[in-house]
Amino acid sequence: MKSIVFKKLNAFSANGSSGNPAGAVYLKNQGDLSPGEMQEIARELKSFVSEVGFVAGIDAGRYWIRYYSSEREVNFCGHATIAILYDLIRNSPELLARKEVFIHTAKDELAVENRIPTEDCVFIQAPRPAFRPFADDREGLSGALGVETGDIRGDLPVSVVNAGLETLIVPVVSLKRILAVSPDLEGLKAYCIANGIDIVTLYSGEVSFSSNRFRTRVFAPTFGYLEDPATGSGNAAFGYYLLANRMTDGKPLSIEQNDSRDRPNIVKLSAREDEAGRYHVSFGGNALVKFEGTYYL
Repeated sequence: MKSIVFKKLNAFSANGSSGNPAGAVYLKNQGDLSPGEMQEIARELKSFVSEVGFVAGIDAGRYWIRYYSSEREVNFCGHATIAILYDLIRNSPELLARKEVFIHTAKDELAVENRIPTEDCVFIQAPRPAFRPFADDREGLSGALGVETGDIRGDLPVSVVNAGLETLIVPVVSLKRILAVSPDLEGLKAYCIANGIDIVTLYSGEVSFSSNRFRTRVFAPTFGYLEDPATGSGNAAFGYYLLANRMTDGKPLSIEQNDSRDRPNIVKLSAREDEAGRYHVSFGGNALVKFEGTYYL
């Protein structure tokens, strides 16, 4: 029987909001668990956490990390990354002294900016974006979301942006209408699979609190659950969408996320421009430890 260190961490908790639970499995070496064993753990933890991140040190300031939902391996999971890296850095004097650490996912090497000493958060560099055309079938889309066609704004684009996951980004007319969205899990899952989509990010320019710029809701039916209450990858893709459509100038902003009018989770976005004039989006937050112990496999 294998025994491994396990924590349940709620990422993006703010002002009494619930955040988003992630499982964290801390390994001594990358090969301690097989892909099948990681999938088994994630399947057993369904309904306890949405995704599980498996992390192991490579060398000083560098970490190997993989993600699994109850259904399958996930290429990139933003809230699990926030949770695990915040927990690692906060509890290590050596890492706290570093401005950056690095993670190696299945597809990318990404920088993690340590802002714990000044802002009590970490910022994760999102993967570079990939945009692809989307057949703007608003009737089919509104049916999959369980909304009226008029709830989707006609003056703003519906787009697919990959910043770690294939993300369909949909503008909604108002805060009232975005809070009312309640899709059917299997119907939306079928729509996503048919269109090659991992997650769906809905957004509105109307917010509950003026300190924030947008409200989002993110649905992830292909990973075995309906709604993700606070997410890095879905909002990072949204950040690239905002830049591409000149809806932001790249300055830091805060996003409200979930279906609660008065207690939203908060995801921070920032962007920097490189020498080639390309923007790189990062998302930030912290995490609370809700449970820790030993997992036996």
